[in-house]
Amino acid sequence: MTGCPASVTLDGDTLSVSGSVDPLTVATVRREGEKLILDSEADLVVDLSAMGTAHSVVLSLLLCWQRLADSRSQTLRFTGVGDRLVSLAALSGLDRQLSGFCSQSLPENLHQS
Repeated sequence: MTGCPASVTLDGDTLSVSGSVDPLTVATVRREGEKLILDSEADLVVDLSAMGTAHSVVLSLLLCWQRLADSRSQTLRFTGVGDRLVSLAALSGLDRQLSGFCSQSLPENLHQS
C-alpha cells in the first residue's frame, strides 16, 4: 500500500487528518480522533486538506466523530474537503449532515433533492 500513514492531530481548535485513510486504517484513525475530540471542549474545525484519500469509509469516520461531538454539544466544521469526497457524500445523501460539505459545485445530475 502506498501513501503516507494516516494520522490525526489537534492544534488549538483544529483537528487535522493527514495521510491515507482506508478500510485498513480507519478504525485507528477513528479512535485517535475520538480521543482528541474528548480531550477538547471547544468547537472544532476538522481539516481534511492533507488527507490523501477519498474512500467511502472516510464518510463513516466523519459521521462517527460528528455523533460524538453532538453528544457533547460540540460543533465540528469540516474544511479542506476534496471534490471526490463531496461527490461521495452527495451521492449518499450525507452532504447535508456534514458541515462544510457543499454539493453546489457538482454537476446537476448529481444533486439530490
